Amino acid sequence: MTTNGRQTDKPASVRSSARMAVPTLEQVAARAGVSRSTASRAINGGLRVSPEAQASVDAAVDELEFTPNRAARSLVTRRTNSVALVVPEPDELVLSDPFFADTINGLNSALRDTEIGLVLVMARPAEIATRTLRYLLGGHVDGAVVVSHHQYDVLAHELRRAAVPAVFVGRPFESGHHIRYVDVDNTGGGRMATEHLVRIGRRRIGTIAGPQDMSPGFDRLTGWSAALAEAGLANGAVAYGDFTTRGGARAAEQLLAEHPEVDALFVASDLMAVGALGVLARTGRRVPNDVALVGYDNMALATSTSPPLTTIINPAIALARTAGKMLLDLLAGKPVGPEPVIFAPELVIRLST
Repeated sequence: MTTNGRQTDKPASVRSSARMAVPTLEQVAARAGVSRSTASRAINGGLRVSPEAQASVDAAVDELEFTPNRAARSLVTRRTNSVALVVPEPDELVLSDPFFADTINGLNSALRDTEIGLVLVMARPAEIATRTLRYLLGGHVDGAVVVSHHQYDVLAHELRRAAVPAVFVGRPFESGHHIRYVDVDNTGGGRMATEHLVRIGRRRIGTIAGPQDMSPGFDRLTGWSAALAEAGLANGAVAYGDFTTRGGARAAEQLLAEHPEVDALFVASDLMAVGALGVLARTGRRVPNDVALVGYDNMALATSTSPPLTTIINPAIALARTAGKMLLDLLAGKPVGPEPVIFAPELVIRLST
């Protein structure tokens, strides 16, 4: 607006709008004294950009508080700046097992200082080979961390075949140096738990094993069996659960019915151990007087059971954090060796033994 040929001040609302206008890539380029294409390359990774031009663009971005358009950026870099945490389990299990909350916590901590977002993919078993893989292979994420992997869910094979950067938490059944994973020594943990029961004088030691199509279930059972063999003790008292409290209770009822003489139990997860504790109490067996009990995971609930639970540490947060850092290195093109990262098991002794 003008008055008598002179421009008047703009209304406050107009001035505010001007101040809040979103800066453009062209403005960044002009401020940095480079071409638009150079500014774009500098913002999207610095390919074929001199150090001087990169520094000028970085300074212009800071001064103008420029935020790149993520959709346009993905067209240039073919990156989504997101990774998936894939959990091939039913929704109700993911939401009820504290292990998965710890896994999310650990993976988030690995991504915290990056611009990469986390997408949770709860993959129902029947959908893994179709809907889940279509999503993972369709360019929606840059890579994946897979936890709670099952033997026949095809994730390891298909992600490797499609060259999708992936790290597994837990040893995949499919072997091969192209599959990177982090894990705790579950065989050693099962052995350690059983050796502790042997040391305190127990001789009729049963186990509630986890699912045998998952490496933790298989490996922990292997450790239990090896420790009993070394001690010259029988290893016939076995029942199988599904890593849930209800599954642990069902397995405990079966085991005690078939082997009422047991004086100790190694249970392959703390949640199943909670179920076993309830069955032992209902059948009049005192813990640890009549039956000593060792779990696996060292979840927070292990300190609140009655009695508190002796258990093996399964460092879920550290495992997921390590897997996340390995995935970030893969996405950055850094060398990541094929050797798995294996954490040593630790025994935490409480009143259940």
